[in-house]
Amino acid sequence: MFTEAAAPMCDLESGSVKVKEPSNRGRWHGCWYERLVQPCLVELLGSALFIFIGCLSVIENGSDTGRLQPALAHGLALGLVIATLGNISGGHFNPAVSLAAMLVGGLKLTMLFPYWISQLCGGLIGAALAKVVSPEERFWNATGAAFVTVQESEQVAGAVVAEIILTTLLALTVCMGAINQKTLGPLAPFCIGFSVTVDILAGGAVSGACMNPARAFGPAMVANHWDYHWIYWLGPLLASLLVGVLIRFFIGDAKIRLILKGR
Repeated sequence: MFTEAAAPMCDLESGSVKVKEPSNRGRWHGCWYERLVQPCLVELLGSALFIFIGCLSVIENGSDTGRLQPALAHGLALGLVIATLGNISGGHFNPAVSLAAMLVGGLKLTMLFPYWISQLCGGLIGAALAKVVSPEERFWNATGAAFVTVQESEQVAGAVVAEIILTTLLALTVCMGAINQKTLGPLAPFCIGFSVTVDILAGGAVSGACMNPARAFGPAMVANHWDYHWIYWLGPLLASLLVGVLIRFFIGDAKIRLILKGR
């Protein structure tokens, strides 16, 4: 469904109607924009929308709903944004997912850092917009939707392990459902969203179930809350490396797998 990012069709296709072919210069500029600029803009937009919805669901969460409201809001929002924008950029909206996609051949290495910058900026915009539309008291009571689950050093090890496992499920769903040819499926966007919902319901009390450095960075910057922030980078990025190894060496199809390809 979502092939290597930033590589849309740039060649003219014509049927029975004769179409005037644009100049080489015009075609090159169009391809350059669609290959390099448009995917980054989409990653920024999608990250901003997803993180705005996610932050707002935490800020406005009632005590009677527990983790259900944030879990559903994050998962549904991510599924919708991927379904809408995924064919342009790959629909990552998460630095950890972009790293995993790059490792399995779904994203060019040269696009990794532009994607990360776009996602982090999108996270900052989304968190700032959530602050703008929220009552000040609710915003600060929720610490701006920053991650505050880990309060003591004794919780750190469990939180890091939880983030690794939870992000592994998310990144594995993305790479196997949207990149690996053998397991590609039209329901990939919503499977990815469901994985986020499941992760939050299961691991929210352990680590906050971030799985996304951009989701952690935006609210941390807006609320100026940096306690144990590094957990939400280390855990997801380690999970991306793990998923890359799993797919490249063991469970990827013959095109992706580096060993035991057979004839």
